[in-house]
Amino acid sequence: MYSDSMAVFVVHKHHARHLHFDFRIEMEGALKSWAVPKGPSMNPSDKRLAIMVEDHPLDYGSFEGVIPEGNYGAGTVVIWDKGTYNLLSGSIGSGRIEILLEGGKLKGGFVLTRMKSASGGKDKEWLLIKKRDD
Repeated sequence: MYSDSMAVFVVHKHHARHLHFDFRIEMEGALKSWAVPKGPSMNPSDKRLAIMVEDHPLDYGSFEGVIPEGNYGAGTVVIWDKGTYNLLSGSIGSGRIEILLEGGKLKGGFVLTRMKSASGGKDKEWLLIKKRDD
């Protein structure tokens, strides 16, 4: 399904216990979120592990600051990239989402695809992959 309306995405660089990037897309009234340990890549040969985490409220997309010690995710959070995206096809439920990003650093087509677990169950492990653009 193709959407003519643009939604927002944001990538937070998060220095918690380990440095990682949080890739977030506006969907279903929230920011659907994935922790990407190595960060997004513009190289279509790279398949980045993306662990689906809890949804965040839309206003969290503008958050930058320090999450205090003793709190979940304690550490420094900065906006690494932000922009808009178009949903080209798919859904979270289908386990595959194709999007077109228009950000400061991330541009072009990307795919989020859920990995299958050995038991056949649905896991929180996805891959974030840059598509080859024309």
